[in-house]
Amino acid sequence: MDAAKPNILWIVTTQWRAQACGYAGDPNAHTPCLDALAAESVNFTQAVTPHPFGPFARAAMLTGVPSPENGVRDYFDPLPAGARTIAHELRERGYTTAFFGKWHLWKRDPAAPMVGEAHAKIVVPPEARGGFEFWEGFESGFLLNDPWLHGTRLAQPERIEGYQSDVVCGRTAEWIARGQKPEARSRKSEGGGQNPEAGDQKPEARSQPWFCVASLEAPHPPYDAPAPGIAVRGEDEIVLPANVPRGGEIEARARHELAGYYAHIEATDRAIGRLLAAVPRETMVVFISVHGDMHGAHGLFRKGWPHEESVRVPLLVRWPQKPEVGGQRSEVGGQESEASGERCEAAISLLDLPELMRAEIENRKPKIEDRWASISMPSVVRLPDQCDRAWRGVRTPRRKLVLGDNASAGSSQAGEPWLFFDLENDPLEQRNLAGEPAWAGEIAELRARLG
Repeated sequence: MDAAKPNILWIVTTQWRAQACGYAGDPNAHTPCLDALAAESVNFTQAVTPHPFGPFARAAMLTGVPSPENGVRDYFDPLPAGARTIAHELRERGYTTAFFGKWHLWKRDPAAPMVGEAHAKIVVPPEARGGFEFWEGFESGFLLNDPWLHGTRLAQPERIEGYQSDVVCGRTAEWIARGQKPEARSRKSEGGGQNPEAGDQKPEARSQPWFCVASLEAPHPPYDAPAPGIAVRGEDEIVLPANVPRGGEIEARARHELAGYYAHIEATDRAIGRLLAAVPRETMVVFISVHGDMHGAHGLFRKGWPHEESVRVPLLVRWPQKPEVGGQRSEVGGQESEASGERCEAAISLLDLPELMRAEIENRKPKIEDRWASISMPSVVRLPDQCDRAWRGVRTPRRKLVLGDNASAGSSQAGEPWLFFDLENDPLEQRNLAGEPAWAGEIAELRARLG
């Protein structure tokens, strides 16, 4: 392998908000494996998703182009077959590329049940797999147990027994460990373990560096789905933040959902730990989520909302270990961080991930100079609990401005300040300052950045 080109692994989760990690101080989250990863990574504490909804965010993350410019404007829009992704770019740079798990960027039937086999068994054709050389996954379906997989070595969807995070991480680890595209395997292999039919075959060392994505659905709903091996804690034990209303249906629902949510976080953390154990230390590892979940904050649930619980996501980057030079420093947004358990407070978005990869490969500083990130929802997703309007905004480490497309909420006005928060002094966003004259100047300055 070319020593100047590191192996790269992205671990992508869904609905995992930035606050819901042990290393982030969440008393409900048991994440020992991610805590260990954080201890040797840069923790981008101000990372955000560009769009707090799955297809929009995934398209933006893979292409480096925001929605709808990347071709995904509506929830059911597929990523255009001709869209250029990070996989195309890295293949041109000599990388072998692979994708495992949830895709959520192909055509889905809006009339079919969202949860279940209808969407899980949709076949994504090779030309719609984002340019990945090896691909094994599923479109969607939210089956956190016993997922259906198809792809390069599975022409038709096959049900694989096991917890979905274990299956996807196990098959990813196998691909990495074998040093080749593995042969067909038994669908009964627990958690994506080794293929007994291929056990006597010797792995072939890759001459090329590799880029691999392990895309996990958890901790996405249904939160009542079993998380094998994890004891679900009592709902009364869940510690709720102050912005969740108390004493009514919202609190009761939040406690019930969060009990299952944190069980899936613990189970997925365990699966991620097993995957990381199979990854050589000289690999660049990125842990991210495409969006969060409100879980009762401000009386709201699910995603699509511009609040922190929906928009802010975990982002850990473990740079490759280079013993000959000791520790490695990264610089993003003008801030330097030691790549060993340090925090970076620069504004950064999932849109910036492709540039971070280019910079590492080219051994240079990433061209991420702005200290603000754009956030938006390009359209209304008409599913229960989701945001009732399209919006666009700008978020810095200290402030957040959101312009609401009030026309979609029944008003003739569009593009007016909807929310403005002083995140530095009000991290739970309990005081909307959008209409206060004292903040008019700063609101105008941030609004100018949106054009």
